[in-house]
Amino acid sequence: MFIKGEWCDAAGGKTFEVTNPATGEKIADVADGGQADAARAIDAAHAAFAGWSGMTAYDRSRILYKAWELMSARQADIARIMTQEQGKPLRAAMNEVRYGADFLLWYAEEGKRVYGETIPAPRADQRFIVLHQPVGVVAAITPWNYPASMITRKVAPALAAGCTIVLKPAEATPLCAIEIFKVLADAGVPEGVANLVTGFDPAPIGEEFVTNPLVRKITFTGSTETGKLLAKGAADQMKRVSLELGGHAPFLVLKDADPVFAAKGAVLVKYLNSGQACICPNRLFVHRSGVDAFTEEFVSRVTRMRAGNGLDDGISIGPLVNEKAIEKVERQVADATAKGAEVLCGGHRLMEDGLDRGHFFAPTVLANVTPDMLIYREETFGPVAPIIPFDDDDDILAMANDTHYGLAAYVYTQNLSAAMRTFEGLRFGIIGINDINPTGAAAPFGGMKESGLGREGGHEGLGEYLETKLGGFSV
Repeated sequence: MFIKGEWCDAAGGKTFEVTNPATGEKIADVADGGQADAARAIDAAHAAFAGWSGMTAYDRSRILYKAWELMSARQADIARIMTQEQGKPLRAAMNEVRYGADFLLWYAEEGKRVYGETIPAPRADQRFIVLHQPVGVVAAITPWNYPASMITRKVAPALAAGCTIVLKPAEATPLCAIEIFKVLADAGVPEGVANLVTGFDPAPIGEEFVTNPLVRKITFTGSTETGKLLAKGAADQMKRVSLELGGHAPFLVLKDADPVFAAKGAVLVKYLNSGQACICPNRLFVHRSGVDAFTEEFVSRVTRMRAGNGLDDGISIGPLVNEKAIEKVERQVADATAKGAEVLCGGHRLMEDGLDRGHFFAPTVLANVTPDMLIYREETFGPVAPIIPFDDDDDILAMANDTHYGLAAYVYTQNLSAAMRTFEGLRFGIIGINDINPTGAAAPFGGMKESGLGREGGHEGLGEYLETKLGGFSV
């Protein structure tokens, strides 16, 4: 762990194993921290807050810029570690490290643009001045599916705003977090400003984050269920919260769209990270006039995908994170087929050629999917694509919005008016219009409804770590 500028063991001296989900092999032993370690890290962050927040934005910017340089230089090493502990193909891991570094660069600049304002007062002898100041100590919890970029997406704006931070990374992927904190330390982040607490059981660390009054903000990416628990706990002390939670993205192929072109995009985003991304489309709605062409192209591309260890050449599908993930996908496929769905390809766990040592599920396509099936309602987080035909473009908004999630959605159309109508009508925070990658460090990322609160990325992401203060001066 990294607390108060020093690498250290857990207070109890315990460790836990990190394993490769593709092979089941042990990679490393990592400090198994708990509540006492989290409390010590929070104390360190609190002690460092005055000094860090008192630095100029330019001084903080120089450190973040240096961190961007170092993370970029170490891209290959961090990516290889990511593939070993998380499973994604090495090329995808390289892309993620580069994306994660982008947040350090963006907020190195954006931190210098925390502007205040003056407001005309109603009295001649009065002046109003508005300042934006850091909220204080931030507690961050990040997921395993994007173990590098989800860290920098939180750490970079927090540090740029002048906050100090304590991070608890996912227990499945602590090694990427360790590498990123090495980057921060080597970039010159002062002691106590950025702290890392690793632990196999997240509950006691999360409890300390929620109950410790020195923590003034909690930022979390993960399941909706856990996000709700954190929000409830944070309410007792009125802590600020940012929550990036689950998704159930629709992918709409309207009547005028090119179904083959849409299928090419749908395959790329559906099987991104083996389907283990909150923005992966879970419901592929295709106008009936193009569903045959879409399905043919889609299945053709999926059947050519090769699953395996992400360090091997030519791999496009890595493992799922654990056995629980395999069981969820198997349950959804079994439920769908029992209720009449047709498996066009895949539909089973992969066991041949040594894949039985890992957690691999064949990339799967389902037809004849109906609203009474689990896969129509539940987030999948796996490589299963349900194709659902529809008959009327005017009805598709209601079908797409029929979920309590509201993170990402996708629309393929060649009609500008249809694109604008669906963009405005979809109740989702991120909409890709003929675009399967509507994300970037400069763009706000977040959802509506039960997909979360707040935004990450862009100037909105910086605002999540700032308080607004009004000064009324009598002159």
